[in-house]
Amino acid sequence: MDRAEIVDVTVRYAWALDTKNFDALDDVFTPDARADLLEMLEGREAIKARVRRALEPLDRTQHLLGNHRVDIDGDRATCSSYLQSQHVRRGTEGGPNFIVAGQYEDTLVRTADGWRIEFRRLSVWWTEGNALVTRG
Repeated sequence: MDRAEIVDVTVRYAWALDTKNFDALDDVFTPDARADLLEMLEGREAIKARVRRALEPLDRTQHLLGNHRVDIDGDRATCSSYLQSQHVRRGTEGGPNFIVAGQYEDTLVRTADGWRIEFRRLSVWWTEGNALVTRG
């Protein structure tokens, strides 16, 4: 049951990004969460601001996760998952698509409201397409 709930937390993150419902990240991260999303971030509000800044200008995104590896030790856990994310901004010179592939590495804690991420690291393994899509 814990494993399924932890995987669900990672899926809620992807849905929040792809629907641009950034407040849904309140159900993903602890208030004092930290993240390395290509820059170090301190606190859930900083994480929300970072992803909002990156994704609001885009027409669409699709974050696909897989190959979750979950290790649980009482009320703490780690989860590694593969990522492939498509970013689309129509009308961008050089083409409208940019793909990022990599891995999320999460440290989670069980809270009164369920499992939450207290630290997330994004490792980019490769990219393909037009990076200008994400640089506006």
